[in-house]
Amino acid sequence: MQNTPATSTRGGPLAGVRVLDLSAYIAGPYGCALLADQGADVVKIEPPAGDNLRKYPSTLADESRAFVGVNRSKRGLVLDLKQPADLQLLKELVRTADVLVHNFRPSVPPRLGIDYESLSAINPRLIYCAVTGYGETGPLREKAGYDQVLQTMTGMCAMQAPAGQAPEILYGSVVDYYAASMVAAGVSSALYEREKSGRGQQVGVSLLRSALAMQSARLVWAEGEPREVGRDMRSGGITGIHPTREGWLYISANTAHFWRALCEKTGLDELLATDRYDSVRKRAEHKDEIVPRLHAALAQRSALEWEAHFGEEVPCAAARTVEDMFDFEQVEAEALITRFEHPVLGSYRGFTRAIAFGRTPGPQPFAAPTLDQHGAAIRQQTQGEGAPTP
Repeated sequence: MQNTPATSTRGGPLAGVRVLDLSAYIAGPYGCALLADQGADVVKIEPPAGDNLRKYPSTLADESRAFVGVNRSKRGLVLDLKQPADLQLLKELVRTADVLVHNFRPSVPPRLGIDYESLSAINPRLIYCAVTGYGETGPLREKAGYDQVLQTMTGMCAMQAPAGQAPEILYGSVVDYYAASMVAAGVSSALYEREKSGRGQQVGVSLLRSALAMQSARLVWAEGEPREVGRDMRSGGITGIHPTREGWLYISANTAHFWRALCEKTGLDELLATDRYDSVRKRAEHKDEIVPRLHAALAQRSALEWEAHFGEEVPCAAARTVEDMFDFEQVEAEALITRFEHPVLGSYRGFTRAIAFGRTPGPQPFAAPTLDQHGAAIRQQTQGEGAPTP
């Protein structure tokens, strides 16, 4: 597989769109990777020291697993924006770019001369996406934002923990990845609007907005409700992860149909004979009566055996590791893992496109760039283009 396919042949619904990715860590970079999946030509612009994510702990010997995982299908360029020549090169790139994404704190772009006002004067059609921790205004606007900080601040960790116990982090950078989806969605919407108006605009994505958006079902406070009310959607007791003879099994049995199938397939038919358990609310109220009997039944088989036994009749999943996904039957059927060639790592398998398009499927992904991997080619291309003044 080519590590850098010709940008003119990338295809996809965003073919022809140029994105300058000045962001670091996960939210902005993965948002730009999602745009690259859809055919955009994304240039990853890093300072001389590189994206800080390159330095994160990794069991890979010579690369950061996190950096490689969130920066697929980008060309790499190093620019020191404190140097006049490099700042000028960025502005030349802006002339023909469609999108610029960064995650600087709000006060930094004006200081560097790359705020929206400055860059839109160069290219009025520019979509300018700023990823911040807490938004563009307010007392926390200059505060550094990180995934787990926002999880903890917005109640996600408190809600995750069992009642009365210490808050628990949701590992996997869930706020960052949700923000990345909002980056891709917001930029795509702004590009669509530009087709009608001919004008670019600012797009703001924050980790705070992302963390709260993920909890929209919890963020409902009716008039007259007390502060301490149940705001989660967990059914309690039956729906959840349970032990089996070997391994753990998640079961969802909220509907009457699935509850009946669960009882019948575990041999607990007698639970159906009483109206004591005939609703989700009642089963949650009497979980201390039901769960021990369910666990005794589940102890007769392994999690994988129960998964096969329940089939399509009871929504469930045996608890697997992420390593299992590389060769998981459904993942293979959907072609969600592909092989990459990397200048340092060599051949590796990784996740590919997250969105399926029927008519414009987009390009084959390629590996994340090494530091300044495409710098010389991009500089030469930029000098040759001589972008017109708007």
